[in-house]
Amino acid sequence: MCGNNMSAPLPAIVPAARKATAAVIFLHGLGDTGHGWAEAFAGIRIPHVKYICPHAFDIYGLSPDANEDESGIKRASENLKALIDQEVKNGIPSHRIMLGGFSQGGALSLYTALTTQQKLAGVVALSCWLPLRNSFPQASANSVNKDMHVLQCHGDADPLVPFIFGSQTAERVKSLINPANITFKTYRGLPHSACPEEMVDIKRFIEKQLPPIRDE
Repeated sequence: MCGNNMSAPLPAIVPAARKATAAVIFLHGLGDTGHGWAEAFAGIRIPHVKYICPHAFDIYGLSPDANEDESGIKRASENLKALIDQEVKNGIPSHRIMLGGFSQGGALSLYTALTTQQKLAGVVALSCWLPLRNSFPQASANSVNKDMHVLQCHGDADPLVPFIFGSQTAERVKSLINPANITFKTYRGLPHSACPEEMVDIKRFIEKQLPPIRDE
């Protein structure tokens, strides 16, 4: 997200079919926009869940082996926390909000969930890695999300974010939160992209972690 640039485009939103009592904030990868992911979530929509897909979460140098832009990552993480706060003001408590993202978007959602003081429902982390990994576990020492659930998905034919980065990230995250709450799914032959089988797994995960509230 472009710092405090007030002209940043509004997120692509898939509204809930009825009153929204849960939300998923999902961040795209480098050079993409939120539109494609909004379409993907429209295909697996859950009636009480609102999907928010921001644009312009590009952080240059955020890749598994690049010199990481620490200030950029932290600034983008603060912007993401502000989006969470906005949904809380809209009436959705933070523990009914899930973060997610693809590639650098997944990296940013993992980092934010592990360092924020906002209690979250979980993270969907696709084809990604944990940024600023040398700052952990100190960065997550006071995390309120040690019991959150994480669904991590990775194609075993990913040429951009090698599969080994995904599996190593899962092991690292297991040392930071309850390891029983981490699910790592592998998709045979999948490059740096998503697939229909993965979207079904994501829908099941969201349904489990963000069930309807009884009075809906």
